[in-house]
Amino acid sequence: MNWSNKRCVVLDMDGTVYLGNIPIKGAVQFIQKHWKDLDFYFLTNNTSKSLSTYVTKLKSMGIPAQREILLSPVLPLVNFLRERQIQRIYLVGNRDFAQELHAKMPSLEESEDNVQAVVLAYDTELTYQKLMRSALLLQKPDILFLATHPDLVCPSPEGPLPDVGSFISLYATATGRRPQYIFGKPDPMILQPLLARYAKDDMVMVGDRLSTDKKLAENAGIDFALVLSGEATREDLAKEERQPTVVLEHLGEAEKDFL
Repeated sequence: MNWSNKRCVVLDMDGTVYLGNIPIKGAVQFIQKHWKDLDFYFLTNNTSKSLSTYVTKLKSMGIPAQREILLSPVLPLVNFLRERQIQRIYLVGNRDFAQELHAKMPSLEESEDNVQAVVLAYDTELTYQKLMRSALLLQKPDILFLATHPDLVCPSPEGPLPDVGSFISLYATATGRRPQYIFGKPDPMILQPLLARYAKDDMVMVGDRLSTDKKLAENAGIDFALVLSGEATREDLAKEERQPTVVLEHLGEAEKDFL
């Protein structure tokens, strides 16, 4: 793939740009070198941190990011809540996520009374009380079950950590219910602002996960560059019927194909 033919590069973050708080050197160098050549966007399914937190983190690594170039499941979730006129939710999410959600929907109420939906995010402040109350609410079939993303684990320098997909399995066992709607990768709605702006041939998705990043690119009809700096391995890739457009050890290797 000739990277110089691309205009829009959508980057997964954890496992692609960094691991936890550790920058992936080659990836950061590629982004810095081509900041003016390409339009970079940063996409995360991780709903445990606010977009402002990600901006600060990327800037600390020498990447001049702004909120406007960050994408997360929050926007399609908010659009859904507005379209369905959902105003009262029970939230299983941490303070960062709650602040991000309320900043976009100030009128949204968190309550256990007259709840219209249980919203499950990557809750790094999860308590048994939250699990208990949300599970009891989900016994009522008229209450919607919404999840921000399907990732089973979140990568960290110490190893994979339980993420929303793992929580979903817990709820399925305890309540017999799975979310009716899951936002974020691999649902292409998360890329809708970019798909409205760029031709698909001008776009490439870069990520380290086959189940979310690769699937998102396929669902959106754009090229996919798999980096082996995070979750996926060559052994995993060998099991895939449909292969990525290009496979790199890390994003820095794309330099050799930037003509």
